[in-house]
Amino acid sequence: MAVTRHRTRRDVIRGAAAVAAAALARPALAQAAPRIAVIGGGFGGAACARALRRLDTKLQVTLIEPNRTFTACPFSNEVIAGLRELPAQQFSYDKVAADGITVAAQAATKVDAQARSIALADGTTLSYDRLVLAPGIDMRFDALSGYDEAAAEKMPHAWKAGEQTLLLRRQLEAMDDGGLVVIAVPAAPLRCPPAPYERASLIAHYLKANKPKSKILVLDAKDNYSQQKLFEKAWAELYPGMIERIALSQGGRVTSVDPATNEIVTDFGNYTAAVANVIPPQRAGRIADIAGAADHTGWCPIDPVTFASKLVPNIHVIGDAAIAGGIPKSASAAAAQGRACAAAIVSALAGKAPETPRLDGACYNTVAPGYAFSLRGIYQPKEDQYAEAEVTTSPVDAPREVRQQEAHQALDWFKRITGDAFG
Repeated sequence: MAVTRHRTRRDVIRGAAAVAAAALARPALAQAAPRIAVIGGGFGGAACARALRRLDTKLQVTLIEPNRTFTACPFSNEVIAGLRELPAQQFSYDKVAADGITVAAQAATKVDAQARSIALADGTTLSYDRLVLAPGIDMRFDALSGYDEAAAEKMPHAWKAGEQTLLLRRQLEAMDDGGLVVIAVPAAPLRCPPAPYERASLIAHYLKANKPKSKILVLDAKDNYSQQKLFEKAWAELYPGMIERIALSQGGRVTSVDPATNEIVTDFGNYTAAVANVIPPQRAGRIADIAGAADHTGWCPIDPVTFASKLVPNIHVIGDAAIAGGIPKSASAAAAQGRACAAAIVSALAGKAPETPRLDGACYNTVAPGYAFSLRGIYQPKEDQYAEAEVTTSPVDAPREVRQQEAHQALDWFKRITGDAFG
């Protein structure tokens, strides 16, 4: 038998209070600002963090980066050749913080994707609603026999700008005239594919002026490379007889090194270098593997529209660490990905479908002071990867005036890209 209970005045007041409390609670929850964490303060991470805040100032954005100063790789080959000093490559995060972004100067040591939390080196834990990984690259020190972190102090890779850049420069300065400089280039994928050949060019410029009896040998694990005809023409014009390249099919793949003797071994020969610049194979920065976002290749598969990880929910991967098809691993590509990823996250948080990104990228290569050439591309998602929509490169037979113009454009590009990320 149902019992009918008559509501008292106290019940009515108590019920009204509960409804009012619920009404107040709902807007508070709805207005809670989403927490976005970005791990990695390079071009991609900084661009993404700043774009997030510009698109939605209510977002709580934290940039996690252990280094208080960022050292840029573009133009670092000029530091090696003595044409530029390292401080010109270095940028603080002051302007990033001024945008309302929390800059955590700590290394991320663990990512718990299920709990949506990040452990930092100082023991603190950060929670997130969305996480962007922009960890750049790490060297695969287990991929080349004889080459490890200790060997890199004798045979520098200089593939992360900073102390390694200066170490290679000091070795060149200390080398006797007539010494052999060997540059070992790995197979793709690698950061900034044309950079080893730009490096060979600028080292040749230094040697031509200071140690003209010296030679450069490029041992290459590839047969072809980006802008090859432009480099070869420049070498013949500027550095005849100074640079020799041995391609993969000619026996150029390095199989082992001996840092004690500076010996480099290939499939068909052994070479003893006065200065050995050994660039090892690479992979995504280690935190990507810790987070579960890297696959068996060492790189991170992504959805090309949103940059969402295909392996871990609520995590996005941008920049050099991502498997992005035809778009190169470069500074301008990382920055473009960072901005597009930010737009996709803001759309998702608003319950909107993301727009299909159209990314632009530029790559400048300097082979001598006042002599540069470029490659520009537009990249769009196609069949679950990025593909080239438009690509233009400098003409091979352009006059020197054009090369000089592009050298000025390269400087302007560097100022612009660093300004967008850090200025």
